[in-house]
Amino acid sequence: MTDTDQAAVEAARSSADAVSHLTAGFMLDLDTYAKAAEAGYQGLAFYFGGRAGVLGDADTDHVVEALAFFPAATVSIGWEQAGTVEPRRASADRFAETAANWAGAHLPEDGPDYARLADLAGKVIDEADATGAPIFAGWRDLPEPEGARQRAHHRLNGLRELRFARHIAALRDAGVDPAVAFMVRSPMMADIFGVPEPRPVPTDADRASWDVVEADTNERFGRDLAVLDGDELAAFVQLANSVHAAVV
Repeated sequence: MTDTDQAAVEAARSSADAVSHLTAGFMLDLDTYAKAAEAGYQGLAFYFGGRAGVLGDADTDHVVEALAFFPAATVSIGWEQAGTVEPRRASADRFAETAANWAGAHLPEDGPDYARLADLAGKVIDEADATGAPIFAGWRDLPEPEGARQRAHHRLNGLRELRFARHIAALRDAGVDPAVAFMVRSPMMADIFGVPEPRPVPTDADRASWDVVEADTNERFGRDLAVLDGDELAAFVQLANSVHAAVV
């Protein structure tokens, strides 16, 4: 592995929390679902319909495959109910608009250099191979919001979907059961996302496998980040983590 490759993998590791969790804020905000309910969405339909709406009129099996970390039955119910509310692309547009509004409300105007972060994230997004990353590919094609904060947040969500796709590929290659992975990573969300009973109780071996998958995810996402040079990688990590810390 070259020094550049090592720097990119380290950048993937160092930015993982920011990339994975910053844009999850609007997805976990109760106001998001209250407003979605006013439009007719029920339960988690807006989460799955909005997030996967970039796939257009995809069949349910395709959506379940793209969101393989989540229980198939929960994804199916949400996806199908969302389709009764509005066209798939409209769900995606509503999801992106919700993300932009959340960023405007929760990212301080006098925060880090959002424009620079957006530029760096945009460079990665433009160069990324979308093979095996259909939700990322669809998000990349959405119109971007106005405003540096909103645009940086929008592009970070694109990177979140790209990293998520690399993570799913790593899980599959390692042969880790998605239900086990869910209970290692997000056991507190099991009830919300309907992980079926009996739920697996992760063993030490399961957690060790998860660590291997995380390392592989960083390797894969690092290859995406490697389009940035050393100074750009350092700036991306610093800015992504600063924006994450600035959320109010």
